[in-house]
Amino acid sequence: MLFEGQTINVQSIEDGIYDVVFDRKGDSVNKLDQSTLAELRTVVETLRDVDGIRGVIFSSAKDSFIVGADITEFMQMFSATEEQIVEGLLDIHQIFNGIEDLPCPTVTAINGLALGGGFELCLATDYRVMGDQAKVGLPEVKLGIYPGWGGTIRLPRLIGVDNANEWVCGGSEKRPAAALSDGGVDAVVATAMVKDAALDLLKGCIAGKFDYQARRDEKINPIKLNQVEQMMAFESAKGVIGGKAGPHYPAPMAALKTIQKHANLPRDKAVEVEAKGFVKVAKTEVCAALVGLFMKDQYIKKVSKSFERQAEPVKKAAVLGAGIMGGGVAYQSASKGTPILMKDINDAALQLGLDEATKLLNKRVSRGRMDSMKMAQVLNSITPTLNYGDFGNVDLVVEAVVENPNVKKAVLAEVESQLPEGAILTSNTSTISITELATALKKPENFCGMHFFNPVPLMPLVEVIRGEKTSEEAVARTVAYAKAMGKTPIVVNDCPGFLVNRVLFPYFGGFSALVSDGADFQKVDKVMERFGWPMGPAYLLDVVGIDTAHHADAVMAAGFPDRMQHEGENAIDRMYSLERFGQKNNKGFYRYELDRKGKPKKLVDEEVPALLAEVVSESRDFTDEEIIERMMIPLCIETVRCLEDGIVDSAAEADMGLIYGIGFPPFRGGALHYLDQIGLDKFCEMAKKYEALGPLYQPTEKMKQMAAAGDKYFPEAKG
Repeated sequence: MLFEGQTINVQSIEDGIYDVVFDRKGDSVNKLDQSTLAELRTVVETLRDVDGIRGVIFSSAKDSFIVGADITEFMQMFSATEEQIVEGLLDIHQIFNGIEDLPCPTVTAINGLALGGGFELCLATDYRVMGDQAKVGLPEVKLGIYPGWGGTIRLPRLIGVDNANEWVCGGSEKRPAAALSDGGVDAVVATAMVKDAALDLLKGCIAGKFDYQARRDEKINPIKLNQVEQMMAFESAKGVIGGKAGPHYPAPMAALKTIQKHANLPRDKAVEVEAKGFVKVAKTEVCAALVGLFMKDQYIKKVSKSFERQAEPVKKAAVLGAGIMGGGVAYQSASKGTPILMKDINDAALQLGLDEATKLLNKRVSRGRMDSMKMAQVLNSITPTLNYGDFGNVDLVVEAVVENPNVKKAVLAEVESQLPEGAILTSNTSTISITELATALKKPENFCGMHFFNPVPLMPLVEVIRGEKTSEEAVARTVAYAKAMGKTPIVVNDCPGFLVNRVLFPYFGGFSALVSDGADFQKVDKVMERFGWPMGPAYLLDVVGIDTAHHADAVMAAGFPDRMQHEGENAIDRMYSLERFGQKNNKGFYRYELDRKGKPKKLVDEEVPALLAEVVSESRDFTDEEIIERMMIPLCIETVRCLEDGIVDSAAEADMGLIYGIGFPPFRGGALHYLDQIGLDKFCEMAKKYEALGPLYQPTEKMKQMAAAGDKYFPEAKG
């Protein structure tokens, strides 16, 4: 053994050939934290001085190669001065440059994930052999930064500027076929053969069959494009990348400009350009928000795993109600490998559910994400039924009938009698109390909420709602099933609207009050979309359905009369009374027509201002700042109330619930991160301007205490 550390071992394969094996002790994956980088520096220095060295393989003893840098160290690093960050990056460049400059050929054996810094290490070697199940990529832009360990330098020189722009600025993971086609890897083999193939390639280099020095020279010299070719490559990319990234995500454009800036420089000069540009994005609020989201997502996964460990997996499920929602649940379950019964009371309803599942599967086939054989297998895993005959073998049931407490109670009581001992019963409800629904059941301990968001295949969140009598076993098994469906479950306690809708309706309340006070709803939509929401509140109400929103609004008003009740008719009430239900019947705040792809296209409806006239005071022009404050203050305060009331266990889960459930702008990090960014003291001052609007605009006593003490919801976050 040439070297043995905590994360890296170096062993001789045969005379003059060495294998650098990443094998992080006590962890299931390899990552490039400071201790690993320190060992890697020692390894490179050791190899450089070995007499008679002929070649080096870089490999992994884990199922993945290297999943990237250690994100937990990011914010600590980014809180340093710009000069210190640049110095730290250049220090790491010395290690990677040392790999590239070893006095012998080098090959990486990529047996699994090689992402971010892990793939940048691969790029430092002369050749890359990839397993047929592996993935590679540079996803750093998703964290608000860009590759900072040579990825923006080596990749364009290796695979060309156009391909590299897409890899770096898009941040997507590449499967073997795409990676090989673009030139990011040199060979793809069965995963079990990766190291053998890497050794064969290395011996080919040693024997002179492959000119590894020429490959190395490509990566350390300027990009081989003349000025006109460079201008065409970069200027054409700016429009595409800028359009995709939008105004709120600076990292993709910063990456593109960095690649352009160092295109004519050799590696040792280019690294300085990359490092200095990296610092600019690392210091942005967007970076702090996106890295924070990554950390929160990791925390939520950890919480889910703790529940999963307590539960038996769901081997067979059932859904009651075969409409769009039921069909979506059936599709999601079957496509992820859990067979499901789909029950309704008539054949037409069952056909509707099957049609929904078939439509979703056809989309995947048409996009090349599934073949027809797999589609047939998924459809065969959905069993439509008009009776309870097979329910004796079901582990978990999702009730997804009409949002009416009496109907749900009757259906839940009926199905409970058909289930085997220990089976879990769940209700897909957006507003109705789980504790109240449980009163119809003989075993309320086996019952909880399982709130899916529409459309089921696209929305990642599932709220798992714990009623007063719900057992931990019921929660754990429901979380495990949601995870098996590919969803992100967040466990919340029972209250009107649970977490997401309880927070959303004060936001809608802010909208209704703005319209009543004379604001133009179209302007409100535009301002909130510029703020970062995927759609403005009026448009969102049309998508949710005005009838659904009206019903939920009444539930919320009854549950929280002190702040969610309103006097007289508001804009939502008015639309409901006029039967303008939004996209459901093609008229709401806007009107809708189907486009060429069959999707509803939003159009301005000139009739709406007159229809709203009776619930609107004299027209008034609000500033963008006023609109944002009046919309966001109620949402933020209600999020805090959910945390303080114990509806959600942590600030991380509250923020991720809003990101995944209602599309809260990710670059703002979630409502509680947003409060931290503003500063609670400044937020409370801002809210004071609107206190006359009522309790929705009045911070809690604890918020005021935290503001006075300078406290944060994420005190560990920097920047």
